[in-house]
Amino acid sequence: MAKKNDIIVEDVVIKTMAKNGIDYLCITDIAKKKNADDPNGVISNWMRNRNTVEFLGIWETLHNPNFNPLEFEGFRKEAGLNAFTLSPSRWIEATNAIGIISQPGRYGGTYAQTDIAFEFTSWISVEFRLYLVMEFQRLKAKEQELLGWTAKRELSKINYHIHTDAIKSHLIPEEITPAQASIIYAEEADVLNMAMFGKTAKQWREANPDLKGNIRDYATINELICLSNMENINAVLINDGVPQGERLIKLNQIAIQQMRILEGNSGRDILK
Repeated sequence: MAKKNDIIVEDVVIKTMAKNGIDYLCITDIAKKKNADDPNGVISNWMRNRNTVEFLGIWETLHNPNFNPLEFEGFRKEAGLNAFTLSPSRWIEATNAIGIISQPGRYGGTYAQTDIAFEFTSWISVEFRLYLVMEFQRLKAKEQELLGWTAKRELSKINYHIHTDAIKSHLIPEEITPAQASIIYAEEADVLNMAMFGKTAKQWREANPDLKGNIRDYATINELICLSNMENINAVLINDGVPQGERLIKLNQIAIQQMRILEGNSGRDILK
């Protein structure tokens, strides 16, 4: 079964991993496209090729300050001879290579940095390489989109603390129980929810009983940006003593204005 970060190309499931900021693809999986019964043999045949050894050596020279050039020269001189053999583990141990990794375990295999993995895939099939590159780019774009959403969600959480500090300082009396305080916090959170989404957290839960989390976990990036701004603005309005009803109207107007800018969407109605 394919996992979240696996790539599927022509029914071949290719595992991915990241180490020290470098993306790797499992070339053991890629080799199954050529020979499903002996993928390690496919890799060994590729690595004994002189062009392969030179490519690996050049890549390591450019990206690996600890690369051993003397061992590389020895391999390069022997490459292509009938008696020459080279395995991933031998290459790694002799040259301190980082472009190829031997990963043990049930879900292990030989992994290669993407440039090297694509070169290997070209040796197997140029067409397969093109599909692999396309799927890898799609995966990275999806990861960046998720990263952007997560960053905005974290920003919203940071601004939430600013917001709650303003509530604590100006809206919660000194002698109050934690239960009463939580009601005030929830009410102020719903001011933002109403201004942004047109519904309270309770109304959202009742309308979406099968969904986990809360209304903000399902917000778009643009909505989270807007919410972050509104939390800061609401904190200022609370500090200025603006009543809740007036704040709700102002925040809804701000939400409409900002979402129009972010999305060009004028479909929201101002609260009356």
